[in-house]
Amino acid sequence: MRNAIKIVAIIFAMLSVGHLSAQELNAKVELNTSRIDGTNKAVFDNLKENITTFLNERHWTNLQFNNNERIKCAFTIVLNKYNSDTGLTTGEAYISVQRPVYGSTYNTVTFSRKDKDFSFYYHEFDQLEFNDDNVQNSLTALLAFYAYFIIGIDLDTMSPLGGSEILDKAMAVVNNSQNLNTSGWKAFDDSGNRFALVNDYLEEKFASFRQLQYKYHREGLDVMTENPDRARTAITESISLLKEARENKPLSPWPQLFTEYKRDELVGIYRGQGTESIKQPIYDLLVKLNASQSAYWKQLLK
Repeated sequence: MRNAIKIVAIIFAMLSVGHLSAQELNAKVELNTSRIDGTNKAVFDNLKENITTFLNERHWTNLQFNNNERIKCAFTIVLNKYNSDTGLTTGEAYISVQRPVYGSTYNTVTFSRKDKDFSFYYHEFDQLEFNDDNVQNSLTALLAFYAYFIIGIDLDTMSPLGGSEILDKAMAVVNNSQNLNTSGWKAFDDSGNRFALVNDYLEEKFASFRQLQYKYHREGLDVMTENPDRARTAITESISLLKEARENKPLSPWPQLFTEYKRDELVGIYRGQGTESIKQPIYDLLVKLNASQSAYWKQLLK
């Protein structure tokens, strides 16, 4: 009898695991070290393991996430140089984030960019520690910034301006990283660096872009299975918010960035659907926002 009770308890515990509070991120990390010669590659195996653990096993917020709600993201880090004496590691990172669309098996990209200044200091077996108020480590600063930023954007797609508190944490990482001896943190150094990315996103006059995040995803994509016409109308309205954001801050990288990672999705939403009077203004606007993708925008007119 006692053994039977024990077995039932074990089964119950196993079934309950998926309902326990989990960390926020489900990050996949890849390191490309093909450009680095003559270095003990064990340091990079250790680095990959440390980054993966740091992103996935740390609680970044006080929010409750179930295991199946963790935010899927990918970090593909291409290392260009490594100095084994100083630990200086220079490279670039490709970061991509996905969000499931309600009522479907489709995942939409909510953020994607190349960080061309992904540089940090690291020695094998370094312990990755992070303190929001006292940023001392260039690697954990990078990872914490993107962790907060990814969570904040995801929350913005779920409720209007829902990620404000977490996005403020991303901004705080930037502000507290100004004295780090690596690039990508300082204001005005680069209109597309990490400072510009989060600063523009949080600016009050750029609020229309954050309103777009909710309207496009929650009122648009999440309704697509239930009511495609209503969903497409919401997405069309969200594109007008993108126009407003561009007019309010012409030098921001966000409108072009958004159209690049949403390019194929936007084409799929409008191609073969709706009238010319609906699609032509969308086409004209997208060409103005990102003329380099004009060949793709033409496809949505079909």
